Amino acid sequence: MKAIKMLMMAALTILSVAVFAQNSNKEKSKMKMEQTSNTCPMHPDATSNKAGKCPKCGMELKEKAAGTYACPMKCEGEKTYDKAGKCPKCGMNLKEIPAATFACPMKCEGDKTYDKQGKCPKCGMNLKEKAEKKEDHTGHNH
Repeated sequence: MKAIKMLMMAALTILSVAVFAQNSNKEKSKMKMEQTSNTCPMHPDATSNKAGKCPKCGMELKEKAAGTYACPMKCEGEKTYDKAGKCPKCGMNLKEIPAATFACPMKCEGDKTYDKQGKCPKCGMNLKEKAEKKEDHTGHNH
């Protein structure tokens, strides 16, 4: 009877380790898929983990690293999401929030930018956050 209990405990331990290892591998592959997904430039909700064409418009999907997304209407305040999709409140496509870049206000290093706030290495002034560039929509209609 004691031997059966020991055998059952060993089997349960092995099974537990196998299940844990399988879940760990699924999480890693899920993280990898989220980090490098292919997205349509016109339909951010059309994503795939493989290269190909958008099912909505036929454009080539572009490889895109994971980013931060938010509703352009701010109907949920400053709430952000880790993947593209639709806003749960208004249904609009979530837009990617560009990473902040900083530059010297005196432009003593030209157009050089930094990804963190700090001081300019040449003049010592505080780096200022650069305003994001607006897309140029001249020459085409929406």
